[in-house]
Amino acid sequence: MNKTPDTTRDKILNTAEQLIYQNGIHATGMDLLVKTSGVARKSIYRHFANKEDVAAAALTVRDEKWMHWFRTESDKGETPEDRILTMFTVLGRWFESDGFRGCAFINTAAEVGNPDDPVRQIAKRHKQKLLDYTLELTEQLPTAQPAALARQLLILMEGAITTAYVMGDRHAADSAREVARLLLAHLS
Repeated sequence: MNKTPDTTRDKILNTAEQLIYQNGIHATGMDLLVKTSGVARKSIYRHFANKEDVAAAALTVRDEKWMHWFRTESDKGETPEDRILTMFTVLGRWFESDGFRGCAFINTAAEVGNPDDPVRQIAKRHKQKLLDYTLELTEQLPTAQPAALARQLLILMEGAITTAYVMGDRHAADSAREVARLLLAHLS
């Protein structure tokens, strides 16, 4: 059975996403992508102009999947406050998952120096989406400054992710949730 172009493209992107998350962009060369995906180099170049295009597309896919997963899980909370606290519970489960290697967007953004690089721009959009989701929740709370609270919560999330990965502290999300709980308690 012949593979459709979309299936081949998806296979390339899924493999690239996994390799980039596991090894980083610089360590994920075309040879490794060909070997791991089982897709011929010529087929890869039919879909993408170069390795940078593959990386950008793979990170875009990861952004969409990660945000969908994160929102779906966090939205299981019943109230906006519950959903905010649930965000940290969701992060905690992620930290304890097999293969957790921190945030793919922080990691890859650190690999490129140019702030205008497509990878950095994708990372920036990802963090903006996370902030926008958090702002959606804080706007439903009795606070005069929902944007400031959303930024504070984003910093707590990012700090928890970094601490979990760099320090190996799989309980960082619990600590961040407690700080978030203190922030929310001061709203009343």
